[in-house]
Amino acid sequence: MARKELAEPDIVGQALAKNRLGVPSVVFFGVAGAAPLTVIIGAISAIYAIIGSTAVPIAYLVVAGILSLFTIGFVAMSRHIVNSGAFYSYISHGLGRVIGVGAAFVALPAYSLMQVGLFGLFGSAASGILSQFGFKTPWYACAIAAWLIVAVLGLLWVDLSGRVLAILLVAEISIVLIYDLVMVSHPANGHVSFATFSPAPLLTPVVGSLLVLAIAGFVGFEATVVLSEEAKDPKRTIARATHWAVGLAGLLCATSAWAMSVTTGPDQIAQVANAHRTDLVFFLVGPHLPVALVDIGYVLFLTSVFAALLAFHAAVARYQFALGREGVLPGAWGRTHPRTGAPLLGSVTQSVLAFGVLSAYAAAHAEPLVYVFAWLTTIGGLGVLILMWATSAAVIGFFAKHRRGENVWRAYLAPLLAFLLLSVVLAATLIGFGELLQVSGSSPFQWLIPVLYLAVAGIGFVWALIMRAARPEVYAAIGRGADGRVSILGDDTQVIRPLHADPVGARGYPY
Repeated sequence: MARKELAEPDIVGQALAKNRLGVPSVVFFGVAGAAPLTVIIGAISAIYAIIGSTAVPIAYLVVAGILSLFTIGFVAMSRHIVNSGAFYSYISHGLGRVIGVGAAFVALPAYSLMQVGLFGLFGSAASGILSQFGFKTPWYACAIAAWLIVAVLGLLWVDLSGRVLAILLVAEISIVLIYDLVMVSHPANGHVSFATFSPAPLLTPVVGSLLVLAIAGFVGFEATVVLSEEAKDPKRTIARATHWAVGLAGLLCATSAWAMSVTTGPDQIAQVANAHRTDLVFFLVGPHLPVALVDIGYVLFLTSVFAALLAFHAAVARYQFALGREGVLPGAWGRTHPRTGAPLLGSVTQSVLAFGVLSAYAAAHAEPLVYVFAWLTTIGGLGVLILMWATSAAVIGFFAKHRRGENVWRAYLAPLLAFLLLSVVLAATLIGFGELLQVSGSSPFQWLIPVLYLAVAGIGFVWALIMRAARPEVYAAIGRGADGRVSILGDDTQVIRPLHADPVGARGYPY
């Protein structure tokens, strides 16, 4: 059989910027997505108040353990696949292209909703802080100010965003450690208690809700893999950064949850949290710190949300880029900024979408904390959890074909344990989803959202089958990334065509 090979041209605007990020920068993106200060001030106090359980610290450690198991197989796979499509790419390799495209159709709305929802929290928090200085500013105006900065940074060099995140996160983690030290050094009744690390409450019916709410605090750590094509030595950088992101987020959240219980006493933490909610931490440290340090905490809470906004924007834009480059989306989405290497249309699309959704909520006079932040991030978090669950199965499928030099623990045992544990967490989430949205038992939203995710995944399955029938060369490239090579079989000729050749053809997709 004759064999022809097409030369791959050097096409500007078809690749992300290379060798921009080291391990620290990638860790900052992963931890920023998890937004530890936002979780500590917002989520942990709410969990104590709503669930009323003292097991919050141990719950975060358990979830960190589950995600660490997941990360073992996840980063083992990252050593063999370098693709900004992350979950979509991994699922395509492990479970097949059809399921991979379905996963992509879940990923796009999930990450987009997570990012847009955080604008509601930022706008509300910024409006509250400004009001303390006598400035009456609508939440929407504050949210749009943040939106503008994120939109601009999203089009600039990714390492610039990494430096911004580094500054914000170092300050954020520093204030968290100061607050934790203050709370632990002022224990209730003069005695430091470790009772909240007892696993006994995890054997009660509230364990499902506890784990579901705790795992939401880690969503975003997987942004490390989305940056793999822009990292220095990605096969090592991404693995180290992902482990660090999970471990650091888990340690910070568990320690802070425990410190809160120390200063109130384990038997009083739920009651005090219910009385003060998102002001819980500031209420606990306020009597022992200068006013300036408490005020700094409020500001850093705001920058924590901003850091998460920037990290999720980067993730959504790179997902769209990966899908455009491989022909799942129109080829225009596979282009990058000619100077900065940032995903061009992906970044702009997410910015336009965020602006439209925020404007619609503002026009409807919707309460930003409930209907923008809580609802959208909870709905988006469900989508990311579905992707994690599917990816854990994909890791098993990927290494089942060939172990590729990985040991049995990384290739089989850890991914299997992660899949089983994530199956339990996902089931608990689906069963109690109405409670997470805080809607009544008769509300259609308790089942509508999971059904909608199933529907968009189904659309992805159908689209993949259409591509397989109508555009087999594009279908073959799904999930294969920048270095993928597509084989097109004819009667007597095999053509190996680089993905970058003729990236935007007459029909607008890579040939």
